[in-house]
Amino acid sequence: MKSNIQNKKINDETITVSRTDYEELQHQVEQLKAQLDVDGDDKDTVTILSSEYEQMQQHLDQLEKQVDWLTEQLVTMNRQKFGAKSESMNNEIVEQLSLTGNEPEMYLNSLQVKEIQVPAHKRQRKMSVLNEEKLPDDIETEIVEHRLPEEELECPACGHTMTEIGKEVKRSLKIIPAKTVVVEDWYYTYACDNCKKNDIEVPIVKAPKEKPFIEGSYATPEAVAHLMYQKYVMASPLYRMEQELKSKGIALSRQTMSNWIMTAEYDYLRPVYEKLNERLLDENILHADETELKVLQLLKQGGKNKGYMWLFRTGKYSENPTVLYKYEPSRSGETPKEFLKGYKGYLQTDGYSGYHKLTDVTHVGCFAHLRRKFYEAMEVPGDKTAASKGFSYCEALFAIEKEIAELTPEERYTARQEHSLPILNEFKKWASVQKVPSKSKIGKALTYLDNQWKYLVNYTLDGRLEITNNLAERSIKPFVIDRKNFMFSNTPNGAQSTAVTFSIIETAKANDIDPYQYLLWIFKNAPKNKTDDEDKSWALLLMPEKFKEQN
Repeated sequence: MKSNIQNKKINDETITVSRTDYEELQHQVEQLKAQLDVDGDDKDTVTILSSEYEQMQQHLDQLEKQVDWLTEQLVTMNRQKFGAKSESMNNEIVEQLSLTGNEPEMYLNSLQVKEIQVPAHKRQRKMSVLNEEKLPDDIETEIVEHRLPEEELECPACGHTMTEIGKEVKRSLKIIPAKTVVVEDWYYTYACDNCKKNDIEVPIVKAPKEKPFIEGSYATPEAVAHLMYQKYVMASPLYRMEQELKSKGIALSRQTMSNWIMTAEYDYLRPVYEKLNERLLDENILHADETELKVLQLLKQGGKNKGYMWLFRTGKYSENPTVLYKYEPSRSGETPKEFLKGYKGYLQTDGYSGYHKLTDVTHVGCFAHLRRKFYEAMEVPGDKTAASKGFSYCEALFAIEKEIAELTPEERYTARQEHSLPILNEFKKWASVQKVPSKSKIGKALTYLDNQWKYLVNYTLDGRLEITNNLAERSIKPFVIDRKNFMFSNTPNGAQSTAVTFSIIETAKANDIDPYQYLLWIFKNAPKNKTDDEDKSWALLLMPEKFKEQN
């Protein structure tokens, strides 16, 4: 008997098979089992050649492995498509944890406290509070008073006039759509009447003209800041903005909007971006990540249309939070090597080997990726003991991080040395003796742990470091959301223009600045500050801290 799919290679990549093939494979396994089993009731025996028996047994083992692997792939695909994305523990996982021994579970139980003792003093853990809908107090308020007319102020009991004794205030939210305004600049011309009367050559004096925001166009700082905000913050494609303006009687094409955005980015935002890049290299803790971006021009030129948007950002405790994007047509490790040339410090990533071309930095791994791999291994059929135990070790480490989140970096460092390092040592010791199939989900999790371990443990070297690279992933998420709308860039120049604009916007967010207000402030001040010097030092006047000083 020969399987229809026994020649399909089992490797690290997911394959798709028809459900008919899958069911046929299960049927063949059952048939082979029936041929090999001996019926104990009637004591019948089957005599076959030992070589034939061994061949059938090997074939059965192969088929069973294929069934297990295909089942694992089906479960994984169904979870990716229909399952919850969170890695929080459900009841089934908790039950599994209770069967995995007592090492990490003891750590977990001992860490469920309201406070952690540190050498200097005791600090109360900040409790999480759900966000509630709220109307801001400092917003423009329109007061509408409701009083009884004079003829209704007569007391129904005695007939005397009633007086006000209080009021009830009900707050509501009114939303007024953005309005468009045409600005006309009238520049007057002046002449001397006396010179004209006396036949003297009349001098003509004109009011000085302001430098246009974009030469040869009727763009304004307000218009371009609005377009950028809608496109890059609200993820609204240009064609939707074109339709909205058209409904108001304004014919502004997508091409014109795109030209305005790219021109303003190159003239005013890019110099600020370059100065932010210089300042980024002076930091000592950075996070990095990357994601795909299609560029149509590359495809038309016969190459691959898949480029990459790289992200580099400062750590949690930076005095000058900075988030920078960089477009490159490849995922080569030369990009971070060139972009961070001269940088020396900690670099936290998700484990992609391309970052390891930077040799003068201390690489820090991401425990969120490791935890996710153990979590996925618990979702597939079979023995979940090893996967549950590995996941519980990760949960114990995350429990510590939750407890010390509000402590100072020095206190965090001390707490990790006391609480985290013993768990990490036990975790590594446990993982080193596990014997599981390398191509299974749990095998991949343990392989990732072994390959990345020297980077994963580095977060304990400094209290300012994080256990995960989630800071970078949260910063790159706005671009990923926007990409679902615009899907691709037409040219590499357009992709880099997008990278620069996203950098300014996300840096503003990281500094708790309204992105629209920051863009508008730059566009209003850049034209009058801009000089022709090559070092673009004028851009230093447009850094986020300068905005805070002036607003």
